[in-house]
Amino acid sequence: MRISTLFAVALGALGVATAAAAADYPVGERHLETTNPTAALRDADHKATVRITVWYPAAEGADEKSLDLGPPGQPMFYVGSAAPDAAFADTRRRPVILFSHGFGGTARMMGWFTTVLAQQGYVVIAVDHPGNNGLDKMTVPGAIMFWDRPGDLQAALDKVAADPAIAAHMDLRRLGVAGFSAGGFTALAAGGAQVDLQHFQDFCKAHPDDGVCAPQKELAVPQDQAQAALTSPELAPEVAHAGGDHSIRGVRAVFAMAPAIVQAFDPASLRAMNVPVSIVLGEADPVAPPHTNGGVAARLIPQAQLKALPGVGHYDFLSTCTPNAMQRQVELCRNLQVPQGPTHVAALQQALILFGRTMGPP
Repeated sequence: MRISTLFAVALGALGVATAAAAADYPVGERHLETTNPTAALRDADHKATVRITVWYPAAEGADEKSLDLGPPGQPMFYVGSAAPDAAFADTRRRPVILFSHGFGGTARMMGWFTTVLAQQGYVVIAVDHPGNNGLDKMTVPGAIMFWDRPGDLQAALDKVAADPAIAAHMDLRRLGVAGFSAGGFTALAAGGAQVDLQHFQDFCKAHPDDGVCAPQKELAVPQDQAQAALTSPELAPEVAHAGGDHSIRGVRAVFAMAPAIVQAFDPASLRAMNVPVSIVLGEADPVAPPHTNGGVAARLIPQAQLKALPGVGHYDFLSTCTPNAMQRQVELCRNLQVPQGPTHVAALQQALILFGRTMGPP
């Protein structure tokens, strides 16, 4: 039985008939590129390019290849599989999910989540955020200009929607957005939450040791260095747009895993969100502490759904660490306190319930 079928059965036990009835498709994968003007400020080489990965339900018999990360035969992370450039399963138009990875992550690292959505019938559009991904050199602007992340998703959506080979299979009347960590912030911003940079700076002055204020392991940027960069002649013009509208038109539901940087939102804008929001997080998360991040969003957003997982930390939401990674004490796998499998199942259950309820069966 494929892993997505297990998720469908689990959802059926919860009474989610549409998810339980969903087909279990092979997954196709296509890669595109687009541009976003703000990407040039964030990218180490000042390129405006944004890389896009699209996962989708593929035709029966598609030749799926491993997406696992690490040396051949010795992967560090189990991700899943997909068939490069495979034909679509059929001619139906399907709901679309935009996806944003975490700080210093990649689209592929979150493939455990995105490929299952594709197996269940969704078209998933993900990006590698310029200056803040694990494939390119990380930059200070990429780390601190988090309000530009939704623009990467918008640029990706526009590019894919203009590609006739893919667009014919997309139903843009059914559009959702999801993300992990800083990608959870991205999803909330895409759903209508507005940035208040001063609110974030004031919070970090008062709570410098909070996980979202402390320098991150992927790229350490102390608050004084961040403030100097934000006021620099190079970045100040873009910083002036931080509090603008970064929402993506047509988003009907928001799913956030361990959302971070929630203190960068205007609380009034969270109270004003009018799209369904579901949040899943770990109670033992020191990187995006629930009481200052996901819990805050859940309390302020009208009728937001929150699922808190005991013993779960931040990096539990990344792809599953292999025994090889555990043996080598890979940093992201070192402090896991509980198995990642149940965490992934819980996240997928919440996401499929949300998207199935708000957008109908895929």
